[in-house]
Amino acid sequence: MSLYTDKTEKDLNKLLADEQTALRKFCFGVSGSSVRNVKEGRARRKTIARIKTELQLRKKSIQR
Repeated sequence: MSLYTDKTEKDLNKLLADEQTALRKFCFGVSGSSVRNVKEGRARRKTIARIKTELQLRKKSIQR
């Protein structure tokens, strides 16, 4: 069972926006070389993909 299945669609959209903002800040931080943990970007991209997947699965189940 996924971490995101028990959240509402509104919560997922808010979490998605927060993660995308954090990833954007991370990318600008890397270019300015102020970031130490370079694996954080990969983890944030995976989180964004998981949230988007859950939203798509919900959209498909509603359409049927």
